[in-house]
Amino acid sequence: MGTNKSTNNAANVAVNNVTNRSEIKEVLVSREKIAEKVRELGQIISKDYEGKELVLIGVLKGAFIFLADLIREITIPVDMDFIAVSSYADGTKSSGVVRLIKDMDVSISDKHVLIVEDIVDTGLTLNHLKNLFSTRGPKSVKICSIFDKPSRRLVDINVDYKGIEIPNEFVIGYGLDFAERYRNLPDLCILDPNVYRHD
Repeated sequence: MGTNKSTNNAANVAVNNVTNRSEIKEVLVSREKIAEKVRELGQIISKDYEGKELVLIGVLKGAFIFLADLIREITIPVDMDFIAVSSYADGTKSSGVVRLIKDMDVSISDKHVLIVEDIVDTGLTLNHLKNLFSTRGPKSVKICSIFDKPSRRLVDINVDYKGIEIPNEFVIGYGLDFAERYRNLPDLCILDPNVYRHD
């Protein structure tokens, strides 16, 4: 498949505007491809949940941009809320221990729940959340993620609405961060290992 030069140029300009270009190894997924996938997911979700009471639960902080884009592509009435958890001890590797930082405010009893996540990595966080939500009386609990990294999976978890599969690289942008930086990059980028390695 050929490279879209104008798309790559636009992505490079965006990266240059918000960060030091030397910190970015490459643009992995362009904003155009992300937007296309978000529209596709919104259409499918709208069809699947038509006539049902749906609550979108965004997992902070990474999913806030995806949730904002996704909810505007959904054509049926929905409620939404956020939950915040942490499982990263050093900023790059999951500790395997999921800590609840902020619980959601809305009731999900007798409602359909869709957990909206930025990326599925080990699956530990989503497995924990799905089990937690299932104890609160919802009609269903499903998962939607814009990015999926199956090579890192430690638990068997089904991503019901899967976005874009990516390789095992440390990625930033479109809500994903390293040490709270780079979330505002409009494209998904691979971070230069020299930024986070201290050998």
